[in-house]
Amino acid sequence: MSISDSLPDEPSRHFPKSQIEVDELLDKQENFSRQELKADAPLRMVETAFLASASSLIWFINNYFPLGPVLRIFFPVPIALVYLRWGNRAAWMAAVVSGLLLSVLMGPVRSLLFVMPFAFMGVLLGATWHRRVPWIVSIILGTLLGTLGVFFRVWLLSVLSGEDLWVYLINQTTDFLEWLFLKLGILATPSVFFIQVGAIALIIINNFIYLFVVHLAAWLLLDRLGNPIPRPPRWVQVLMDNEG
Repeated sequence: MSISDSLPDEPSRHFPKSQIEVDELLDKQENFSRQELKADAPLRMVETAFLASASSLIWFINNYFPLGPVLRIFFPVPIALVYLRWGNRAAWMAAVVSGLLLSVLMGPVRSLLFVMPFAFMGVLLGATWHRRVPWIVSIILGTLLGTLGVFFRVWLLSVLSGEDLWVYLINQTTDFLEWLFLKLGILATPSVFFIQVGAIALIIINNFIYLFVVHLAAWLLLDRLGNPIPRPPRWVQVLMDNEG
């Protein structure tokens, strides 16, 4: 027996082989993930384009054939669904595409009125739902964005029409507060400051109710599409179970 046969195997003969196997395994995983991404890319593009056009179509139909608040509830939902399915970048692309499509169909002004706040709201709601944020947080964030959208709408339309539309909103609030004071038996005239605060409060309350209804509709709809949003508060679930 030779001396070389009696010597133990060197560790260096085994370590390079195991390292090569690990590298090959990592390469296979990388290739598989790249192939998976390539396979998903056409589906991502098609779904993003389809949901962006669906969001634009809902806005378009509501402008020319208004069906009350029914269609308005779904303005931000398709873009939020894009976020849930394909992430942040796809959702922003859907918001941009829907704005560009409406700009061609209806003009840049109405396109801007959709983008701010509803397209941005779709991205915001998709982000909060993807992160499983509680309803109260996503509703409050959406309410703030919706309130900014109302002020943006008033400012833009005031600039284009040459009239201060905020005065019209103040007049409507004044009539409502005077009616409320009369019903409550308050023998006083609301001050200008109180009217301004009341107008802002009514805008916030309106947007809060709107966002709650949007969450409710998305909860019922997206669960059936396989992209569930966070669970509502317990009292909402109990109420819906009792209604069912």
